[in-house]
Amino acid sequence: MRVFDNLDAFAAAKGEHLGYSDWHTITQEQVNLFADATGDHQWIHVDTERAAASPFGGTIAHGYLTLSLIPSLTKDIYRVDGIKMGINYGSNKIRYPAIVPVGSRIRAGVELVDVLEHKQGRQLVVRTTVEIESGEKPACVAENVVLLVP
Repeated sequence: MRVFDNLDAFAAAKGEHLGYSDWHTITQEQVNLFADATGDHQWIHVDTERAAASPFGGTIAHGYLTLSLIPSLTKDIYRVDGIKMGINYGSNKIRYPAIVPVGSRIRAGVELVDVLEHKQGRQLVVRTTVEIESGEKPACVAENVVLLVP
């Protein structure tokens, strides 16, 4: 884990790749729970028999599930000390270049793209790329904005 003593130290890392998460296996149970939580029970995600006959050869994770895993994947990549809180401020761009088959392993890589002044602290623009082990394309590339309050 990369640890920054304060916001200024973190801001100095603008443009740098901050590291990678550990690998995480996507399970059918996880996909089913996400489907239940969101009401998105499309067959390609939850019907293993029907999905086996699809061009994907099996069920796949929801794109939004992959996106929602970013906080848990990235929590051990970096930490900024000396702040009261950090909150999700929004997203600038999200893309899903490749599907995530159930049973595959994913990990996240993080780059600090920009640091902007904000009346309550600083807005960080962080690009997270979720990779699929042995995949040619990433599963998700998300540019998220986080507000850190000192």
